[in-house]
Formats: sequence, C-alpha cells, structure tokens
Amino acid sequence: MTAGGGPVVETTYGPVRGTDDGTATKWSGIRYAAAPLGELRWRAPQPPARWSEVADASGAGPVCPQITDPRLPIDLGGRQGEDSLVLNVWAPAGTQAGDTKPVMVWVHGGAYVLGSGSQPLYDGAVMAAEGDAVIVTLNYRLGPFGFLDLSEFNGQPAAKGMRFDTNLGLRDVLFALRWVRDNIAGFGGDPDRVTLFGESAGGGIVTTLLTCPAAEGLFGAAIAQSSPATSVYAADRSRAVAAQYLGRLGIDRDEVARLADTPMPALLAAAKDVFDEVPRQTPGLLAFAPVVDGDVVPDYPVASARAGRSHPVPLIIGTNEHEATVFRWMKSPLMPITPGALRSMFNAIAAEQPGLQLPTEAQITSAYAGLRPKAIGLGLARDIGFRMPTLWYAEGHSAVAPVYLYRFDFTTPMLRLLRLGAAHATELPYVWGNLVAGPKDPTFKLGGLKHGRGVSCRVRRRWVNFAATGEPSGAAGEPVWRPYRRDDRATLLIDKQDKTVADLDRDLHAAWGSQILNFR
Repeated sequence: MTAGGGPVVETTYGPVRGTDDGTATKWSGIRYAAAPLGELRWRAPQPPARWSEVADASGAGPVCPQITDPRLPIDLGGRQGEDSLVLNVWAPAGTQAGDTKPVMVWVHGGAYVLGSGSQPLYDGAVMAAEGDAVIVTLNYRLGPFGFLDLSEFNGQPAAKGMRFDTNLGLRDVLFALRWVRDNIAGFGGDPDRVTLFGESAGGGIVTTLLTCPAAEGLFGAAIAQSSPATSVYAADRSRAVAAQYLGRLGIDRDEVARLADTPMPALLAAAKDVFDEVPRQTPGLLAFAPVVDGDVVPDYPVASARAGRSHPVPLIIGTNEHEATVFRWMKSPLMPITPGALRSMFNAIAAEQPGLQLPTEAQITSAYAGLRPKAIGLGLARDIGFRMPTLWYAEGHSAVAPVYLYRFDFTTPMLRLLRLGAAHATELPYVWGNLVAGPKDPTFKLGGLKHGRGVSCRVRRRWVNFAATGEPSGAAGEPVWRPYRRDDRATLLIDKQDKTVADLDRDLHAAWGSQILNFR
C-alpha cells in the first residue's frame, strides 16, 4: 500500500511508511523493541507500545550510544541515542507483500562497542536490487549496555528492585530476528528463507547464535565473516570487568541502582577507560563480549560446534588474508602483535588452563617459515584471533550441515602501499557493492576499481545465491565452491581470479592442532 508518497507496510506494532527511488524500496529506523531507558538499560528487550498512526520510516533512527575512537572515524548514519533498537529494510522496487524473496539480516561489527546498522557502508540498495532479495540491518546494544554481566546483583538490596539480564546485545539480535519472522512477509520477504550474516563482532554474534537454543528456527542459513568465535568468556570474567566498570564510575556495590539514571557521558567515559585498559592488562582479551551465562549461551560456541551442538543450517565462514595489519596501523591494543604482547597472552592462557598444549617454537617456526619477525607476529595474531577459531568452528559445524570456507585475498595498490593488504574488514565494500565511500576514500586512488567491481559482483552473487538456495553458486565458468570436508578442507580463495584450493591451511593445522586455544 502507498500513502503519503511512500509505501506503507503494516507491522505487528503499527504501520510504517518508507521511500522508493525506483531501484529499491527502503524503510529506515523501524522500532523493533521498546527504548531501553532507565531500569530497562540492562534488561532484555521488551515489545514497544503499539502505534496506530503511520510511522515515518524515511530517515535513520538513533544508533546505540558508544565510545568513539579518532583512529577509526565511522559515519554511523544517525545520531546516538538510547532509543536505538531499530532496524532498516530494503527490497527491490516493485516488491509486493507475499513475494517470498530471500531475506538477509545483517549484524554489524565493531569490537562489540562500535558501529550501527545505519552506516552508509551497509546501505542495502545494491544488494537488494541486483540480488532480488530483502535486506535487513539492525542495531543492537553495545559495550556495557550489551555485554556487561551485572546479574550477580539480581535480588540484592543494592539493586532496589532492578533486574540485570545477561548478553543483552545477543538478546537484541534474537528479538530483531523474531520481528523479521513475524513481519518480513509484508515487505516481500520469505520468513522461511532467512540468512543471518555479520562481520567481526557481528560474525561473532552469528557463530554464537548458531549454538544458542533460543535461536533455533529463526534463520535457515548463516554467514560469518572474520568471526572472533573464541572471544566468548566465562561469567566470572565479565563480572570482574563489571566491578572494574563500577569502580571507574565511582559506584559502590551497594549503590548499583544508580546505574539506572547515571548520565550517558559518564557511562561512556568509563566504558572507554575499561575498553582500553583490559587488553593492555591481558593482551588478547576484550572488555565487552558475549558470556557463557547458562541461559542464552549455554557453552563456549566453538566447543558447542565441535560437539555437534550447533544448529544444522548451511554456513559460509572465512577470514581475510591479513586480518591483523589494520590493528598494527591503528596502534590498537585489541590484538597482541608484538613479541611481548603475544608472550604475555600465551603465558596467561597457559596459567589459566594448565592442561592445554600450546604450539611449540618449532611448530610456529614451521608454520611461519620465511617470514620476518614482525610478519610472524602479525600471522600469530591473525591466526589466534580469527583464522584458527574459524577453522575449528568449520571443522565442528561441517558434521551437522554444509560449510563453505573462504579466504578473502583481494586488495588494491593503495592498500598494498600502506602495508595493509587484505586487512580486517576490507571485504565489506565488496559484499555490499558500495565500493567508494565518497571522494576522500583512498582505497582505489592508485587503481584497482575495475577488478574490485568484478570481485564485488562475484561475492554478492555467491552470498545472495546462498541465501536463496543454501548453496553459494557462482556464474557459469566460475570455480565450484565445494563444501568443507575433512578429507580435502576445500577453501574458496577470493581474489582477482577466484579459485578453490584443497587444504589451504595445512601448515596452520599442523602448528596449532585441533584443541581450542582461548581465554575462558
């Protein structure tokens, strides 16, 4: 239905009016949950109040309040505000309710503390129009609002009746997925063909939800790009971070109810301090991340996948060739790259889990033979943070459903000049088809745009075909992407020319082994 110049869809909470530019129809800032204000700041998402007047969905809604980093200037696509549990929908122009197009639901990355579903990079118009799919991007709570375990205070006098739920960022995504299940048919999508996809922290949410009982039936396929799948911790560790956070705020344990009305600038300043401090104290550890709470997350996701307890849905999973270089370039403490930081991380893991067999120096030397010392550090950081968790997860999940493993190697002359290469997150413009982020974007200043467009076309075709059929097929003449099997461990190398390689990570498997190395 069209009213007031834009298409109107009736949702379970009320009607929304979007926009149509002739290529794609878009609805922005649709509320999927109540504003998490006051005592709801640390509560599971709640249904919003129903509305009867047509809501304007022509502009981006608020994005989750978050810390900022001048080294990583991100256009969030909207202003920060606590009333941020909103999502965006794109459909090809002319799509009608009941058209049953494949649906792709995006979970953004940002180390669990940054980003939004409204970032211009994630504009879904190209993917929707060219892929004939319905695209959804969403906001979820970040930092302490999404990933701080305060549940030990439940029922205590200090809480004064407040309740603190765990894994709120995950609960937000689950709530949004239920909204998709109940509403997406009105936007032309097929609720029985939903693919959940995400990158970095968003990829971590994907691999975590694949092992969460509450996610069963909410998506039928998944794509995890550069997932930090092992960065999920015990509740005790998160509670220690919570104590650190309260200390930064100057809130005693018997004053925890003050969190309901503590001003936002103070909450964010304390979050920034803790976010920076934790990986400096313990290299390789994140301050804010999902926790094993025995409720939403019953066990460590990689362990669950290895035990055959992940949801049996097809999975695309992979990493980029040079994941760690951007962290070196940013001088970020998030990834341990220097010999001292790596040694500290391995020593801490060994002390925490004395039964683990860490790789020996000889095994490391073999896996990274011929590399300079600094390059070895980058390789170790890449592999402990992203590549090996991906391989461990793929190995487990392949026993219950088809797994398609990839490595993204394409880069541009400018990124090579900057010694970044196929760094963390550099695949995102190609996945979305939004290759140039304005006139100041340096990515293609030294060339590579023609090849980049080809890479983007091929990646988007495979991603959308996967969402439509469960198989990441390419065009005629492109390499066949074989499912991952233990006998050949097929991997699609994505570059100027794609190719399928058997056992690409043989040396890494030999060095790191099959036991899961991570903080608990």
